[in-house]
Amino acid sequence: MRTLTKLSRTAPDTAPASGQPTQVDDASACARQDQDGHNKGDGPLAREARETRANGAGTAQAHESAIKHVTGRAAYIDDIPAPADALHVALGFSPVAHGRLTRLDLEAVKRAPGVVDVVTVVDVPGHTDIGPVFPGDPLFVDDEISYLGQTLFAVAATSYKAARLAVREVVVEIDEQPASLDPVASAEHGDVVRPTHVQERGDWQAALAGAAFTLEGEQFVGGQEHFYLEGQACLVTPTEDEGVVVYTSNQHPSETQKLVAEVLDIPFHAVTVETRRMGGGFGGKETQASPWACIAALVARRTGRAARLRLPRAEDMRATGKRHPFHNRYRLGFDARGVLAGGDITVIGDCGYSPDLSEAVVDRAMFHADNAYSLGEARVTGHRARTHTASNTAFRGFGGPQGMMIIEQAMDDIARHVGEDPLTVRKRNLYRAERDVTHYGQTVDQHPLMSELIERLETSSDYWQRREAITAFNATSPIIKKGLALTPVKFGISFTAKHLNQAGALLHVYTDGSVIINHGGTEMGQGLHTKVCQVVARELGLDTRRVRITATRTDKVPNTSPTAASSGADLNGMAARDAAGQLRERLFDFAAEHYQIDREGMRLEDGELVAFNRRIPWGELVQAAYLGRVSLSAKGFYSTPLIHYDRETGKGRPFYYYAHGAAVSEVEVDTLSGEYRLTRVDILHDVGDSLNPAIDIGQVEGGFIQGMGWLTSEELKWNAKGRLISDGPATYKIPAFGDQPAVFNVELLEGHPNSQASIYRSKAVGEPPFMLGMSVWSALRDALASLADYRVCPRLDTPATPERVLMAAEALRRDGAPAAAQETQHDLA
Repeated sequence: MRTLTKLSRTAPDTAPASGQPTQVDDASACARQDQDGHNKGDGPLAREARETRANGAGTAQAHESAIKHVTGRAAYIDDIPAPADALHVALGFSPVAHGRLTRLDLEAVKRAPGVVDVVTVVDVPGHTDIGPVFPGDPLFVDDEISYLGQTLFAVAATSYKAARLAVREVVVEIDEQPASLDPVASAEHGDVVRPTHVQERGDWQAALAGAAFTLEGEQFVGGQEHFYLEGQACLVTPTEDEGVVVYTSNQHPSETQKLVAEVLDIPFHAVTVETRRMGGGFGGKETQASPWACIAALVARRTGRAARLRLPRAEDMRATGKRHPFHNRYRLGFDARGVLAGGDITVIGDCGYSPDLSEAVVDRAMFHADNAYSLGEARVTGHRARTHTASNTAFRGFGGPQGMMIIEQAMDDIARHVGEDPLTVRKRNLYRAERDVTHYGQTVDQHPLMSELIERLETSSDYWQRREAITAFNATSPIIKKGLALTPVKFGISFTAKHLNQAGALLHVYTDGSVIINHGGTEMGQGLHTKVCQVVARELGLDTRRVRITATRTDKVPNTSPTAASSGADLNGMAARDAAGQLRERLFDFAAEHYQIDREGMRLEDGELVAFNRRIPWGELVQAAYLGRVSLSAKGFYSTPLIHYDRETGKGRPFYYYAHGAAVSEVEVDTLSGEYRLTRVDILHDVGDSLNPAIDIGQVEGGFIQGMGWLTSEELKWNAKGRLISDGPATYKIPAFGDQPAVFNVELLEGHPNSQASIYRSKAVGEPPFMLGMSVWSALRDALASLADYRVCPRLDTPATPERVLMAAEALRRDGAPAAAQETQHDLA
């Protein structure tokens, strides 16, 4: 019979000294008795029969990989050991933005030292177009070149240096043609990657005609580079059959599995994709991690050797898409109090050369063109313009931030026109009773929450006292001007593509009582794995130390959705809860029969099964269930209910619920140089009943800073030939430590659980805080407006760099009333 030991509670990894008797508790003795007479291999005793700590979902807990992150032990793609004969892949990119490829001579490349293989489009056995939703994304250029940085060929060599040097030996001849870089012109000429879409509610034309006042304005909202710390990277190893295993920094492993299989012309089951963690994603690895995996997989199958591919920062930035830049316009009617009657909003997304995800990105910009305000009778039109740049893609907020910007500009403009504080006008236009239906037909069910949240933030941030002090300061300070703004956020949670709102999970309980959970979500630092572990721990009444997460793999949980749209915890948490719930109920059924106790009222808590006066340790329960031939594994699944959207009518309920938040930002601007600093930020954010307050606060802080960077310092620049010239940290400025405010108050709204049946009534926190950064941009406009006695708001395109701030200040000094917002209809009374 196998010897079973009970490991020390105080030193669980220390074996008892040789010859010393093992101390066991009652639970262990009971489990040993159950094991008596069984064969070796029947399973060891649970390491910890009882647990007293409770830190499941709903409690603050450190990130499951936090210690690994700070000590450097967390393994990323380039940390994975490769076989000794692994090949390194380098890519040849187009040097022009538009043209025809007339000659591609690779003979010198093939003869270069260390080169093992060179591949082009003619070497692809399967699909050559890897468009994620719609066609239009060739793996390699065949004929037409659509952007500077498009992939022409790949080189596999024995070292990374050899591959890079070999790429330079290529002879390329291209019939260069003019590049289209103006999305507004493209939209006007009908050069779009997807058809124009319209959402309309009521008679907006009559609302404009009957309004007391009408304003119109326009804005340019710049794009944003993802600038993840870990660039695009993958390692592919061939299997003994026709398949491959792909290790990739990737937000959508199932999509990469599909595309790799189609490129190699093999079944999906022959491709296994694994992602343990990413060094940042932000949407840049949702669709645009797949091309590199496909190329590396092609090399691996052709050579029979592992292939590693990683993009240098500059090549990564030139070859991959960004947040969509937008050109927005509004024409809105309102009364003397600034309350909207209706109007017309147009958004033009710069999509780059192909559709990628632009259909859904521009849709979401349209959905969020109202932000937290009732537009009244309104039309919203979205254009998806084609340009000869890398295909723009998902980025935190997925078009929502760009759509919100136009209505936030309008709120400031209207407030100056009617002579009110912008916060007053914003509050008057919030969704409210009898005006609680969006322009796409969804009812905003928690609209009183937005009003309460703003009122609480007004008080906690001393908004009105600071407003009075700032106005007095600006009246006596000719150069330094202060600005203050409070902006809200209402963000819809769900994929707007209905079929993506599903998730699966796989749960195993081992005979030592330890638990492993696997799900379809990916970890990019946001704490998803931590939250899912907490969900399982809470459902099984265990300490989270007993639950371990494993790498996301397509052979464990298939057909998964991307980790995007702020849905990671909502979907995967519910799937994990389903799996844990099935297992729990199975154990309850077994316990009722095995221990002859009433099933009613059973529960798992603190590492024990509790049933009336009986308490059975988790370890004993698991051992008994195993010996009773009860399955200790479960498969969970979840699909979001209620959501639907009809593109034909532009109506529906695309979002399961809304997350809310608000931020107050204060800035100081030097109007002679355009330089400014952010001095204080106060944030109150709605996460329902938080799954993990510590992680959620970190997400709010990080999202705000990233949103601030998008709107202030992160400027993408292309030259006239379509070459990205801001292609590294020397020319592209993300926020640094010194850019954070001196006073940074962040609080989660408590006491307001989600109105919908989400995971423990929590709310998503990945994307909504990003848009809180709009308060910084609005505060800059507020400071500049003081130059014209607050009669007008200047046009301030983004990013609001010091140069743009200075030009806006000069325009105000010169003209007093720039063309940012013009009255087009006077008082009809």
